Amino acid sequence: MGPEGSVSDGSDHPDGTDGGEGARTSTDDGEQNRTPKKKQRSFWKELPILVGIALVLALLIKTFLVQAFSIPSDSMQNTLQEGDRVLVDKLTPWFGSEPERGEVVVFHDPAGWLQGEPTLEPNPVQRVLGWIGLMPSAEEKDLIKRVIGVGGDTVECKGTGPLKVNGKALNEPYVYPGNTPCTVDDTGGQFKVKVPEGKIWVMGDHRQNSLDSRYHQNDKNDGMVPVDHVVGRAIVVAWPPTRWSTLPIPDTFDQNLSAAAPGALGLAGAVPLVLWRRRRLLAAESPRVSGTGTAR
Repeated sequence: MGPEGSVSDGSDHPDGTDGGEGARTSTDDGEQNRTPKKKQRSFWKELPILVGIALVLALLIKTFLVQAFSIPSDSMQNTLQEGDRVLVDKLTPWFGSEPERGEVVVFHDPAGWLQGEPTLEPNPVQRVLGWIGLMPSAEEKDLIKRVIGVGGDTVECKGTGPLKVNGKALNEPYVYPGNTPCTVDDTGGQFKVKVPEGKIWVMGDHRQNSLDSRYHQNDKNDGMVPVDHVVGRAIVVAWPPTRWSTLPIPDTFDQNLSAAAPGALGLAGAVPLVLWRRRRLLAAESPRVSGTGTAR
């Protein structure tokens, strides 16, 4: 009975196989199951690390890529409304790109344009969020306008318009309804200026409600904005959601507005004269050539 008792105690499998190997396998599995697992870090312990990474990324994005700005006035209506939030591309200038005609740009106050304007005092939370770029900074002295002329351009306004760049009229559907492209007044509404290299001439879309380059021609920059003061190009109206839209360059700036260089103008004028003179010489020589051929 002893062997049968040992079988009934489970020392052998019911199918008659040797139980030793099975017992060892069971023991090995047990040892594996008892191997201590690495304890996961608590979510609350990881949270400060995640927040820190998010803040660093936000600061890098604000510094090198995109920053949000708040529109404080009506000078760019109806393109931009007071209270809009725009996203500004700060990456492109890092690669040496300069502002182009028609772009809406944000720039640092070039020469006290905002002097006397009230500045909102942010609370500590707004100050921190503005510093890292999660909300517009209330402390930065920045303006937003449309680029009309770049280095080398001649920009002029006569009467009520149209506004001209290098003698070519602009079609400006973005100008605030009821406004004329040029303002008839003696404080800057009538002008003809040449933009120096390295600077831009800017104007607001609400022409009768924008203290732009026209009204600062007596400052140290003659109303121009140095290119190195430009923060970047506004590319999107991001807030409120009902106002979401992109800010493309208007079609009127697609026409060839470049100023012709004096040398190029001289060359263009000389080419017809040279061709005319050459034609005259050939005509004068033709009878002699023809006669010689006939004599032979």
